[in-house]
Amino acid sequence: MAKHPWLTRNLVVLSLVSLTQDAASELMYPLLPLFLTGVLAAPAIALGVVEGLAEVAAGLSKYWAGRTSDRVGRKTFITTGYGLAGIGKMIVASSVIWPTVVFGRVVDRIGKGIRSAPRDALITTSLEPEHYGRGLGFHRSADTAGAVIGPFLALIGLAALNNDVRAVMWWAVIPAFLSMGLTFLVHEKRTEVTTQSVIIEKLPLPRSFWSAALPFIAVSLTNLPDTMLLLRLSQIGMSMTHVVLAYIAFNLVYTLSAYPAGAISDRLPRTMVYSIGLLAFSITYITLGQIDHPSKWVYTAVAIYGFFPALTDGIGKAAIADATTKSSHGRAQGVFQSLTGFAILGAGLWAGVLWNYGSGHGAFPMTTAGTIAGAAAIAMFIRTARTRSEVSTPTD
Repeated sequence: MAKHPWLTRNLVVLSLVSLTQDAASELMYPLLPLFLTGVLAAPAIALGVVEGLAEVAAGLSKYWAGRTSDRVGRKTFITTGYGLAGIGKMIVASSVIWPTVVFGRVVDRIGKGIRSAPRDALITTSLEPEHYGRGLGFHRSADTAGAVIGPFLALIGLAALNNDVRAVMWWAVIPAFLSMGLTFLVHEKRTEVTTQSVIIEKLPLPRSFWSAALPFIAVSLTNLPDTMLLLRLSQIGMSMTHVVLAYIAFNLVYTLSAYPAGAISDRLPRTMVYSIGLLAFSITYITLGQIDHPSKWVYTAVAIYGFFPALTDGIGKAAIADATTKSSHGRAQGVFQSLTGFAILGAGLWAGVLWNYGSGHGAFPMTTAGTIAGAAAIAMFIRTARTRSEVSTPTD
């Protein structure tokens, strides 16, 4: 630990917590469309209803939990959030009608909302500012390693249980509750949070927060939910097994890239690293928008897509931590993640309309989103380069 001062106890424990929870979530996630439309015979629009309401629930709870956790402590929110996620997965796996799946997913996502901002705040408050990117990148790598394990477990389960989707979804409950159990190993110095004044909580977030957050939130309006990417893979003729394998490839790239990306962002401007991630998004979406049949380029495009969250998710959170004091990290992360979630929901809505009524079904919204994201990436990169040039150039 002495050689790696950024590798704190809380970072290690919370990374293991996220790994096991994400293994549970990503075991269930690729099977959810098949479970809804196949097992429960729900209409296709049910998938949009489920994910839309789930994101709204997560967004609202992120704001409340992040704000409150700065004052009353963060560990309780983290444990409660992971516990609710386990309960939500039990409800989904036991559902016999699709509205119950909606309820289960909402409970699951409320759990995610309650835990996310306090967890990220507890990580950053245990780090020095020069290690924010590295620490959050390490956490994202561990979290996404679970997203590699989960789909593999799903494929093993489908093979072992003769494609019994419901039985395989029950497997997700085990790592979900294991994740909650691990949260009891988190150590929080209560004096660091309970001595903060209620007045501080009511003060508006600084201008530096909004300057950092608004560009990322605006870009999220192009970030289609990953369910639409999976739907596009099915639309161009990939089998369920190959869709899951492509999803594993995406998460594997994400896992291997998130930590190096975070470490690099501690040395280079975070917006520059973020803009490269947006270019990866743009390449993937434009490519998948033009392909109309299974090919090796599909796997290549999905693998490139893994660089998008690796170079944006942790980096965005680190930039928010840079722009605020440690005493307000929970509220800042809550507001940022809540608004980003609603932006992604908005992206899903406009893309859903174009998906149903636009030319080429999924091709048109994916190409549109990719083109806008690419333009935003170039603009962000140029702006960052100009800012660095102005700072480094002496004036008379």
